[in-house]
Amino acid sequence: MFAVRIPLHQTLLDLMSRRLSTMVTICKNLSSTVTLNDGNTMPMFGLGMYLSKSGSGGSAEKAVTHALKNGYKMIDTAEFYGNESDVGQGIKASGLKREDYFVVTKVWTNGSAQCRSAFTASLKKLDIGYVDLYLIHSPSGGKIVETYKTMMEFQKQGLIKSIGVSNFGVHHLQGMKEAGLPTPTVNQIELHPWMKKKDIVQYCQANNIAVMGFSPLVKGQRFTEPCLMEVAERLGRTTAEVLIRYSVQMGYITIPKSSKPDRILANASVFDWEIPQSDMDVLNSFPEKSCSWNPCEFPWEG
Repeated sequence: MFAVRIPLHQTLLDLMSRRLSTMVTICKNLSSTVTLNDGNTMPMFGLGMYLSKSGSGGSAEKAVTHALKNGYKMIDTAEFYGNESDVGQGIKASGLKREDYFVVTKVWTNGSAQCRSAFTASLKKLDIGYVDLYLIHSPSGGKIVETYKTMMEFQKQGLIKSIGVSNFGVHHLQGMKEAGLPTPTVNQIELHPWMKKKDIVQYCQANNIAVMGFSPLVKGQRFTEPCLMEVAERLGRTTAEVLIRYSVQMGYITIPKSSKPDRILANASVFDWEIPQSDMDVLNSFPEKSCSWNPCEFPWEG
């Protein structure tokens, strides 16, 4: 008799995949946190601010205040979003102590001088004393090494607690490693059933980089997809609730965006139910199709 031999490399890949899946932390409520590789903790659920309109007393400011007053602990903004001042004003209106909320923002243009100017401006607009997590928004244009080193300087001054990246592919993360830079604490990437980025997620999980997913609602572009609607109907949930729960259940740090008070509350009602594995398999079978840009595929330019 001859034994059937399974290739060793395939066995090892399967074992690692199972091991990583058991290590993923799942968000249980708005107060759930994950410990980053620098020892700091970070909320696993928050409010995304992309396209939230700026203006004194406007929708962006009101959304932040409403979210924080209703249990949200994290706000995700960026220099590029143009609403950092609104985020700061919304935080003040919430009345929360500094230690009771977590703010993420990002530098748009890479380069040491550009980063220095952008961060100084962001901190002034936010007016919160320090930034909890500062990210390189994308690898576009290179100058990653000098940008990251500048971020490290601000971190040493206590003006940034944790530093990380956004829209980075495996080759970018490898490039940083080969350049001798500290491992990023977080990689924020587009993640939803149509953009799973398995190679990046697995690399991050294997290297203790927290995975943060943006556009969990696919920018509202696919709420009426029949396959998604079928899952939602089986579960008695809206398609938006299914998409957010999917992100949570995958173990991603999740930041659904809305400026509408009722939706901000509804988006957080995803912790007392689960998607059955059979339906998760359906969601994970959707073809890859981005709803945004995809800088993860840009070349590494150092």
